[in-house]
Amino acid sequence: MNQTQTAVPRRRGIFGLTVIALIMVSVLASLGVWQLRRKDEKRALISALTERLAGAPTALPAATEWPALTPARDEFRRVSFRATFESRPDVMVYSSGSAVRDDINGPGTWAFVPARLADGRSVVINAGFVQNTMQDRAQQDRAVKPLVTGAPVTLTGYLRFSEAAGTLTPADDTGKRLWFVRDHRTMAKALGWGEVAPFYIDLESPTPSSGIPKPGPLHVHLKDDHLQYAITWFGLALVVAAAFGFWVAGQRRS
Repeated sequence: MNQTQTAVPRRRGIFGLTVIALIMVSVLASLGVWQLRRKDEKRALISALTERLAGAPTALPAATEWPALTPARDEFRRVSFRATFESRPDVMVYSSGSAVRDDINGPGTWAFVPARLADGRSVVINAGFVQNTMQDRAQQDRAVKPLVTGAPVTLTGYLRFSEAAGTLTPADDTGKRLWFVRDHRTMAKALGWGEVAPFYIDLESPTPSSGIPKPGPLHVHLKDDHLQYAITWFGLALVVAAAFGFWVAGQRRS
């Protein structure tokens, strides 16, 4: 085979590898740019959440404002209001720990109970943490019962919104009133709480004299590793480009 005959396949091979290298570099660089954008978004979110959590509590939004509330704009807002805990069946939500409570580091349940506002509307309250009572309904009932005094109390807490169950989330156990996801509307429907606000309240205070359930302040800890990921993607793009450059140089020398 003469030199002209071997040159054509070689040029085709170089062209094909050039296309592949360009695609790989473009994809890797795009992932790096995307991570930089995510970094800016995450830092903006951390700043917003930090500001909400540190802010002085404001009045609970009026019922006319409820349809316009969104997790992106309103979650973790501190609020303070008067309400009366209702004498209705409570729900315990199992948790292996907490990502927003620095004082919770083991398994237990969160006590969800409905409370009635002065205008008659109902708001679901996460009254706090009850340790190691996943299967002990009697202990859970003893923990929540003292909250129901029939008298209004001033509650301070944070606006929160329902979670969606994951693929591996266990099914709710209505008989034990045990949930595995914080979906307060499903609780209300299953246990006859009636219409409730589209949000629930993570209670900060007051703390019962027994200390159970245990409310407390929230602290949001969000990972911000996007710059590291961006550097990794850009580094891989440079490695691919450099490797291709060395390969082309070698082909020319040969």
